Amino acid sequence: MTTHSIHFTFPYRALISIYLVLVGVGCSSAPPKPAPAPTPPAVTHQAPPVAPEPPSVVAPEITSPFPEVPPQPSRKLHIGAVGDVMLGTDFPENWLADDDGASILTQVVPILRQPDITFINLEGTLMDGGEPVKQCPNPKTCYLFRTPQRYVKYLVEAGVDVASLANNHARDFGETGRSNTMQVLNDAGIRHSGLEGDVASWEVNGLRVALIAYSPFANSHDFLDLPKAQETVRDLAASHDIVIVSMHAGAEGEEFTHVTFEREVFHGENRGDAYAFAHAVIDAGADLVIGHGPHVVRALELYKDRLIAYSLGNFATYFGISVTGKKGYAPILLVDLDAQGRFIEGRIVSTIQRRPVGPVIDYQHRVAKEMAELTRADFPNTPLSIGAFGSILRLDQPQPVVSSVK
Repeated sequence: MTTHSIHFTFPYRALISIYLVLVGVGCSSAPPKPAPAPTPPAVTHQAPPVAPEPPSVVAPEITSPFPEVPPQPSRKLHIGAVGDVMLGTDFPENWLADDDGASILTQVVPILRQPDITFINLEGTLMDGGEPVKQCPNPKTCYLFRTPQRYVKYLVEAGVDVASLANNHARDFGETGRSNTMQVLNDAGIRHSGLEGDVASWEVNGLRVALIAYSPFANSHDFLDLPKAQETVRDLAASHDIVIVSMHAGAEGEEFTHVTFEREVFHGENRGDAYAFAHAVIDAGADLVIGHGPHVVRALELYKDRLIAYSLGNFATYFGISVTGKKGYAPILLVDLDAQGRFIEGRIVSTIQRRPVGPVIDYQHRVAKEMAELTRADFPNTPLSIGAFGSILRLDQPQPVVSSVK
């Protein structure tokens, strides 16, 4: 058998060479270095970015059909008023309290000191010595009062601001006695009115206040002359924010507790028409009318938003004035007025006179109940409600009052 050599025609050697080259490259090449880590940026502390503000929205302008009125400060007056005060007399003999009057007002001083204005009707004179001018033929029915001047300190301690000297005892010792009383009150810082032409005028809580006292007796502002009283009150109202009118009028005694709505005569004296007078002065611009004289209490009335107290009776009368029964009822009337003089609300603090102590708190509230009953009887349509414990509220809202003097 013949043997033949096999010759490969495929370029085997070339393939081997290529293979070796490829393997060599793969073995001799070093692994690539990893790329260096990027350098972090420097840290700086900066405020965070602020979001842009949204565009502002402008509200459309609203035009009011009413003129703009600037706000006014809220001002009011808290007024306290009582009736007749006579702390003792040393004429014709010594009728003074054993402690020289020191405790007569003790129980009511805390109440009297609270109001912005505290008013009393001062019966008699503050005078040391002197002889009476008024004739008193029957000492059992007629009295002459001469209170020592030093007793004015008790009025100061009680917070009294103003006193009426228009009554039938202010001139017991003539005009000399009343003038002396005026001077004693002046020295103590207590205002007064009564003598014709004498008007108390001062400022309280930023309000100009006037008080004028009337009576049907000689040389006082004349209670019986209504046209003149209206003219005077109208002038005062033009120059003051608040005008208070005091009236000493009416018959005396427990049988005269009701408003008569007509002229009253007592022991032959013309004591006038309290109803007509009170309405007339309010029509002229008065804001509060305080009555006294009958020695008993009478009704309250609200007229044109102004309060009328027809009589506050007795209050602290140590001697000479009877305090039996209803004559011993001694109210403290507390009234709030707004800056225009309109009645807001009030209260009757019931006290009763107990000699020789003086007025004491009456927890039976007898005088408040009495005044409530009289008010319902005499003025059934007046918008006032007097509670069993003395609260005084109005049952309607105040109405605007057109006045030519305010």
